[in-house]
Amino acid sequence: MKPMKVTAIALIAIVLMLLTAGCTQPAGTTVTTPAATAAPAPAPVKEIVIGYQPSTHQLAHTTAMEKGWWAADLAPLGVEKVSDKVFPTGAPEMAAMMAGEIDVAYVGAAPVLSALSQGLDAKIIAGVNTQGSDLVVRSDLAYTGPESLKGLKIATFQAGTIQDTILRDWLKKNNIDPAKDVTIVGMGPGDAVTAIIAGQVDAVFLPHPSPTTIITQGKGKVVVQSGEMYPHHTCCVLLVSGDLIRNHPDIVDQIMKTNDKAVAFNNANLDEAAAIYAAKTSANLDVVKASLKAWDGDWDSNPNLIVDPVLDYAAIQYELKYLKSPLTKEQIFDLSFYKQE
Repeated sequence: MKPMKVTAIALIAIVLMLLTAGCTQPAGTTVTTPAATAAPAPAPVKEIVIGYQPSTHQLAHTTAMEKGWWAADLAPLGVEKVSDKVFPTGAPEMAAMMAGEIDVAYVGAAPVLSALSQGLDAKIIAGVNTQGSDLVVRSDLAYTGPESLKGLKIATFQAGTIQDTILRDWLKKNNIDPAKDVTIVGMGPGDAVTAIIAGQVDAVFLPHPSPTTIITQGKGKVVVQSGEMYPHHTCCVLLVSGDLIRNHPDIVDQIMKTNDKAVAFNNANLDEAAAIYAAKTSANLDVVKASLKAWDGDWDSNPNLIVDPVLDYAAIQYELKYLKSPLTKEQIFDLSFYKQE
């Protein structure tokens, strides 16, 4: 055999030995494989920003904020700062949430639907209050029923808000065309109160304490409460960003607990809660106390009570052409954080 041929055979033999050795292992040994790459941990949440409106509907937030409960309760979870932003109505509040300016919102259910339909990544985790808005007409105008409103100018919150939705639906149910028989103008609460006092509008449909503010100045009278328009209707809800829900459920769980603590405190200490609210919002304390006695509202965080009314709002807004299509329960709610006591 020629030397070249011997060398080739030897090389082949060595390769085969190496391959065989690579596919076998001594008995009792184990093979170590690289660990799978773990998903990166969510970034810690250092600050929570809460949106709210200057209404006694959202009394739970003002109590929790001013007593320092938000900061104290969330600090053990790594949250170093809790701040809040006030908005006149739900429409600009939802615009701010879509822009990432707030993480949590106390807001009317109706503007939430509009925002969700436009891609807002958030879910309702709890109710906040039911009812609590009044239709107030000028003191010098006679009111004998819905027909009395024909030809009048009515101020309420902007299109797509809870007050706008309920008012338009109630008018239609009473055979009044909200687009033709009355003039509805969108305003924030301060502007609407000023407008009816100045005689620039004939009526307003606003959440408390605004109706009582008008009445105490002798410029209006309550003719219909929102509970008469839509019995037991949902008004404000607690909305949380999708990021918090997915990546920081412990924080969301504590938000729910702190809200419930504030609701319980307010119900047991209404005068103190009114004083806290008045100081934070610069409202007249006597007006706030009178409002809480006069309103037909209530505070309740149970989200199971509000599912049907909110889905009804979605249908109403679809009919009003505020939504391109009705939203489903799954698109609107995350009920997993509510725990019945």
